[in-house]
Amino acid sequence: MDGAQLAVENAGKAALALAGQIGRTHNPATQLRRLIGEERFDPAYSEKLERLAELAELLGPDIHVQTDYGDEVEGRTPWELFDEADAGQALVVAEEAVSLANQLISKESHEQ
Repeated sequence: MDGAQLAVENAGKAALALAGQIGRTHNPATQLRRLIGEERFDPAYSEKLERLAELAELLGPDIHVQTDYGDEVEGRTPWELFDEADAGQALVVAEEAVSLANQLISKESHEQ
């Protein structure tokens, strides 16, 4: 779960880097949506960027905290919060996010 969450987060940050310098964040979806709205990306990328933002929200900062620390209020570890099915679903999300980031970066590097 932790690795999948970080992969999605970093995929979002890779896309943000296409628009220039990015700030520190565990929630790239917010910045992606803002930059899409500001038209800082090529409009041809909008659909992929919007999907990447959706995936970044699915495995956002709340999941980041839970995979690292668990639920401190209830005293549950990350292993008690997530099971194998959750990890499988997170892996599917991460694979899609990384694929989208690779497509965006590849497309951008070919156009330069």
